[in-house]
Amino acid sequence: MSADPQPPLVSLADYEHAAAEVLHPGALAYYAGGAGDEITMRDNVAAWRRIAIEPRMLVGVKNRDHSVTVLGRRRPHPLITAPMAFQRLAHPEGEIATARGVARAGGVMCLSTLGTTSSPALARGAPRCNRWFQLYVFSDRGVSRELVAQAVDHGYEALIVTVDLPVLGVRERELRSGVHSATADAVASAAAAGASGAMTPADFAALIDPDLTWSDIERFAAESPLPVLVKGVLTAHDARLAAEHGARGVIVSNHGGRQLDTTIASADALPAIAEAVGERLDVLVDGGIRRGTDVLKALALGARAILVGRPVLWGLALDGAAGVTRVLELLLTEFDTALALAGAPRAAELDRGWVTPARWAEQLK
Repeated sequence: MSADPQPPLVSLADYEHAAAEVLHPGALAYYAGGAGDEITMRDNVAAWRRIAIEPRMLVGVKNRDHSVTVLGRRRPHPLITAPMAFQRLAHPEGEIATARGVARAGGVMCLSTLGTTSSPALARGAPRCNRWFQLYVFSDRGVSRELVAQAVDHGYEALIVTVDLPVLGVRERELRSGVHSATADAVASAAAAGASGAMTPADFAALIDPDLTWSDIERFAAESPLPVLVKGVLTAHDARLAAEHGARGVIVSNHGGRQLDTTIASADALPAIAEAVGERLDVLVDGGIRRGTDVLKALALGARAILVGRPVLWGLALDGAAGVTRVLELLLTEFDTALALAGAPRAAELDRGWVTPARWAEQLK
């Protein structure tokens, strides 16, 4: 008698549950865990659910336009794959498989400084993928400058400077699992900085300069031919400073709830930041995006694009590049349906008029 067939994976939650069954416990702890009691990590997801959509009828939605303009370039849809480290923990081809999957879905791939694939290798392995480079600024600034130069030389289109990791957050799942993310020689940036041997996430984080300041952002913006985005902004105050110091954009982010627990959820921080600098900077957001309705809400609240992180890793762990493509396509299909049912045929025209605080919010706490 044949075994019962496995149910189809029809949502990002399905992919998360399935990936948890195949990932090594240490890798799962690294990817799925957050800081402290993981309050912010959970609230990132819950915050989007506290927002209700106010749909409009009889506006004609047969033809729908998902495209958005980010950093002056028209993109076919607003999904960007967030920078995530150590992707070979999920799949042998790591970041190259992710980039190939992203390319098939028409998206943008952000390569992490702590990727297990270098920026030149990713460019060679997935030349058709639109690529951005995420920079952790090391104490050895010469290494950081060389990483940026490599990204420029290999066709990367933007530079994301992550600013919310001066030290590693208290990540108890990782501490309990004793995870070693990779060996230093598997992470080109770490090897260039003189690291060696098996390393924990804390070992890698120790390479990052805790004294980074706004003057450094201004220097990167002035010296780099790539537009600079500041990732890790949660207040209008810091967003204004980013504009004043030469950034072209900010990414509203709390690092997926992996740094300082009980910080504000990205969805809650987004409106004030978009209102403060939306005319001066491109505002992007990440954290807790799990449904196409979340994408619609983010655009309505002022984001130009949305970064998706963990769900992409679930797809990568289950089926490599094909899994990445499938996860993004699921999210885009849901987004397309949400546009139609909300009476919003053009994604770029979404505004605050489509959303309101949800009356059921208290029941979800």
